[in-house]
Amino acid sequence: MDDKLHFAVDLYQGTAEYYDRYRLPYPEAMIEDLIARTGVSGQGRLLDLACGTGQLAFPLRRSFAEVWAVDREPDFTQMVQAKAGKLGAGNIHPVTADAETLDAEPGHFELAVIGNAFHRLDRDLVAARLLHWLRPGGCVALCWADVPQLGDREWQRALAALLDWWQTALGATDRVPTNWAEPQRRRPDAQVLSEAGFETARRHEFPVEHRWSLAELAGYVRSTSFLPPPVLGDQEAAFDDDLAAAIGPFAAADGTFPHDVGFVYDLARKPTD
Repeated sequence: MDDKLHFAVDLYQGTAEYYDRYRLPYPEAMIEDLIARTGVSGQGRLLDLACGTGQLAFPLRRSFAEVWAVDREPDFTQMVQAKAGKLGAGNIHPVTADAETLDAEPGHFELAVIGNAFHRLDRDLVAARLLHWLRPGGCVALCWADVPQLGDREWQRALAALLDWWQTALGATDRVPTNWAEPQRRRPDAQVLSEAGFETARRHEFPVEHRWSLAELAGYVRSTSFLPPPVLGDQEAAFDDDLAAAIGPFAAADGTFPHDVGFVYDLARKPTD
């Protein structure tokens, strides 16, 4: 059965500012653990594939001489460029390219990371290319975090139902393939990496409690591929009103929405011989 999914190339158009502001940062403990486990030299190169606005590239940059921040969305790489300029992060090199067509030399990178995006890529092709691009003993880390609309709390169930209703109302149900999780269910990412030649991936988890505000959740929705600003269009105010009505009754006493967020990375290593 075909594992390949097809995602539109402009799914995140118009989301960059929201993505940068409202996507939760990876915890410092996770960043430090990743650096320690991979044993990077401090003088090598990092490849951040499908980098978004740099949620991994920026906190990891201090451990590398050069960082390639690669994304197919030009809005994202432009945001990375602007942030690097403001921070004086001269070692970050934004590249607008698909992971499947990126040009890099063999053995060019010490570490490759992919945040919340491996399922959107041609996994077999990208895994093979990563094996080629990494130096012997180099690692790939697949990183992700739980999303607020998936969970057992009452506000999460109400949020999920609201998002489904608005996607249907705006004719946006087909923006993301309905079977997007099926290939990972049939062949988990660790299996794909192993079959490409990597040593078995191991999972490392970093739970964090976050208390979302209503404004943060509204911003988060605008950072997604399924209800970005171009899809909400002139209905943004109406959506915000519905959001407040749907989940407001389930807020904690302080007006926030508690979320036990699981931050995770799967680490696989290229054999040394």
